[in-house]
Amino acid sequence: MPQLNPNPWFFIMLSSWLTFLMIIQPKLLTFIPTNSPSNKATTTTKTSPWPWPWT
Repeated sequence: MPQLNPNPWFFIMLSSWLTFLMIIQPKLLTFIPTNSPSNKATTTTKTSPWPWPWT
């Protein structure tokens, strides 16, 4: 069964992860998010109980 032979697939997996970690990830982390979180005050809403018709 060729699926159990890790020789070619381990190198492919290792090289793809190293490519991601060394090249792609630093480029993605340099982007600035367009919607930065703002410090809004949280307002509490007043909730009223639901008028159940069968009680």
